[in-house]
Amino acid sequence: MTGAIEVLRAGPLTTVQDLGRPGFAHLGVPRAGALDGPALRAANRLVANPDDAAGLEVTVGGCRLRLRDARTVAVTGAPASVTVDGQPVGYGVPVRVPAGSVLTLGPARQGVRTYLAISGGIAVPAVLGSRSTDTLSGLGPPPLRDGDVLPLGQPHPVPSTVDRVEWRAPGPEIRLRIRLGPRDDWFTDEAIRTLCGTPYTLSPMSNRVGARLTGAALGRRRAGELEPEGLVLGAVQVPADGQPLVFLADHPTTGGYPVVAVVDAADLPALAQARPGATVTFHGPQR
Repeated sequence: MTGAIEVLRAGPLTTVQDLGRPGFAHLGVPRAGALDGPALRAANRLVANPDDAAGLEVTVGGCRLRLRDARTVAVTGAPASVTVDGQPVGYGVPVRVPAGSVLTLGPARQGVRTYLAISGGIAVPAVLGSRSTDTLSGLGPPPLRDGDVLPLGQPHPVPSTVDRVEWRAPGPEIRLRIRLGPRDDWFTDEAIRTLCGTPYTLSPMSNRVGARLTGAALGRRRAGELEPEGLVLGAVQVPADGQPLVFLADHPTTGGYPVVAVVDAADLPALAQARPGATVTFHGPQR
């Protein structure tokens, strides 16, 4: 196999991701996909891939790969040093990598998730129309391990017309726009004012399933248990401790705690790139 990459060092969490498998929640299947979709799309455009081609999502710690044949690569998302056979190359630009060369991504300097696109895309078998790793259900390829070999698809014969992308790091405050509901009636008026008027802190317990927040607890108007019901991307669920949890791409499809609001999907990539300790604020209509 020549159209492939060898994983020399996988790093703490490197996964194959495309734009996910939405539309299967009724079967209990999460959507998965890149947490920073715009960054993956940008990387794919730099190497003339379709927007939904599979690339690698590299979490914080970097990785090292060997390309078995010559390919064009691009790195976007959280900025990191990029070298080919030890020589620095550009970030956010297309880079031609010779056959047999070693590509190294260093730790993220800002943000959390770096994206690597390779011309032709990662060609692992698709499951329900997607090649994404789902860390909750286990669908798709497992997280990368040292020694793995991943097949690559056929590169597009025409180079991309995009030659550079910029990345803006999340600021010190992550601002999330929300729509209240569907279970905001389970919470007191004071709780809603607290949600939309009090800063929260991003917990280090956050992952691809959800962003856990710590701060002022949200008090309930109603006691008792909620029957399990469907969850959507960006749902703000409030467990018994009153601390909000924002569900991300690998979220479960049902849950038994009330969802007080839903975050605008356009704001989720910044949340996915925020580091633990970041300040998170919610903005939306008051009751």
